Amino acid sequence: MQLHLVDATYELFRAHYAPRPPVRGRDGIVLSGVSGLVDQLCYLLREQGATHVGCATDHVIESWRNDRFPGYKSSAGMPRELLDQFPIAEDAIAALGLVVWPMVEWEADDAIAAAALRFAADPEVEKIVVCTPDKDMAQLVRDGRIVLWDRRREIVYDDAAVRVKWGVGPESIPDWLALVGDSADGYPGIPGFGAKTAAALLTRYVNLEHVPARGSSWEVPGIRNPVGLAQTLRERLDEVLLYRELARLCTVEDGVPIPETDVEQLRWTGADKSMWETFCDRWGLERLRSRPHRWRSEALTAG
Repeated sequence: MQLHLVDATYELFRAHYAPRPPVRGRDGIVLSGVSGLVDQLCYLLREQGATHVGCATDHVIESWRNDRFPGYKSSAGMPRELLDQFPIAEDAIAALGLVVWPMVEWEADDAIAAAALRFAADPEVEKIVVCTPDKDMAQLVRDGRIVLWDRRREIVYDDAAVRVKWGVGPESIPDWLALVGDSADGYPGIPGFGAKTAAALLTRYVNLEHVPARGSSWEVPGIRNPVGLAQTLRERLDEVLLYRELARLCTVEDGVPIPETDVEQLRWTGADKSMWETFCDRWGLERLRSRPHRWRSEALTAG
């Protein structure tokens, strides 16, 4: 079977900021993100045929990375109407009958990484599909066994596609991000290292530890001023290694809590009708009442 891992935080953000009239629930509360997330999950289950699904959210935006680097992304400046939707979104996912991992101290990306690597070892799992276009997640790709799926653009990134898109293999993505920076996550990278320069360097040396200390020893055609870049790298080595630490995803071995140990625990058996109707009534989301196409009792009876 295939296992689909959904970055529900990404879907929530995308739906909230979509250029369409806001969806409002009871007492006028904005629930555009929740509504869009539910639509996307139901489409994944109904039209796209997902059978085993895990969803991860950032229950708290801040994580251990904020302790390591104060400039790391945080909830500061995020609209209250978006932040308030996170616990509601988690309730919606659970009422749909899907497994949800609400992350505290860790990030949703870490939960997906932990689940992907845990279940990649299961011979019953044919492929793990990570449902996000986030470049951070490209480090998870393993040949055709773990792939990224940009559902909006209908692009699947396997190992070869990662190399075409970002210029380096999955194993070099954290090093590449450390050099070029990631504005979405809030760390700046190292001056002088653009995407192409970093990709050329890591295509040759793969990881930062293998890059010669002196630019005169770099065997990378086409890089301008290798001596100066090597000096910058030496002078800011602690900084770039910190950024790589931020970019690297954590797993179960690091302590990321993924309670499920058997992939069958992620099988979707239908939405819980009582939970779903209670959810829709509580938040005034009548438009979502008929979204699930299968109820858990029906699935169990059919089985």
